[in-house]
Amino acid sequence: MIGKLKGTIEEIGEDYVLVDVHGVCYVAHCSGRTLSKLGSVGEACVLFIETYVREDQLKLFGFTSVLEREWFNLLQSVQGVGAKVALAVLSTLTPPELANAIALQDKTAVSRAQGVGPKVAVRIVTELKNKAPAYAGEAMNIGLKQELGEGVASAPVADAVSALTNLGYSRDQAANAVAAAMKTAGEDADSAKLIRLGLKELAR
Repeated sequence: MIGKLKGTIEEIGEDYVLVDVHGVCYVAHCSGRTLSKLGSVGEACVLFIETYVREDQLKLFGFTSVLEREWFNLLQSVQGVGAKVALAVLSTLTPPELANAIALQDKTAVSRAQGVGPKVAVRIVTELKNKAPAYAGEAMNIGLKQELGEGVASAPVADAVSALTNLGYSRDQAANAVAAAMKTAGEDADSAKLIRLGLKELAR
């Protein structure tokens, strides 16, 4: 199995890159986001590879990080999501954005990916709800965002997030700011204090 390619970019196509590794060229299929990060023909590149072996084909999928590769595999654990759809999702959303969308149960964000209809988007945010936190990274305030997505967050927290959203911040920005405010003010803080501290976080 091929786990990583380190070589020179020979060609970049619509959904693939041709990597020259000491005279042997490998075709790696990539998300649009990955292709945009690779650089130009003739430049060096490193790709983390997921190898698919089928009876009639051997296919390589390339990623700029191990985390992106893990998300690629995680997405395909959802019914109706294959390699093509998984790459489309990763072309539209970065791993942190995808983790946020799942935590917030934001099917609209996921459905922006080409080929992802409303039903598939719902399955992605629902089926990955309990799997995503392990891939989310330290900056994610997954617990709070899941509570907001499920409508079970405490009233002060929900009110603070709503107030910050009404001020023009995205729901994700508001949730991050309130989560940071809770670390300072404590979980029993009222909405006014959370809003005040949340605004300070957003102003940084």
